[in-house]
Amino acid sequence: MEGKVKLDLIEQHVVDFVRKLRADKKLRQEDIAYIIGVKASFIGNVENSGNPAKYNLKHINVFADHFGLSPKDFLPNTALIEKKDKKLQC
Repeated sequence: MEGKVKLDLIEQHVVDFVRKLRADKKLRQEDIAYIIGVKASFIGNVENSGNPAKYNLKHINVFADHFGLSPKDFLPNTALIEKKDKKLQC
């Protein structure tokens, strides 16, 4: 069964942060790919909401170093938890 892939909220937050950073710096997907040592198609896949590709901690660390940021800048200030049924799962 094929359908739209849904990233966790935390994963989507990081993707959105990097996309905004890329736009603010007027960088292309190819530029971002070069920074973290991947193919440009990977960045396109990450930015495509229907694809399960996402940045990992190594990518975030390299971005942080390149842009003079802390890795924690890529994360939200509080946990992002999707609200599910209130039933306890044991």
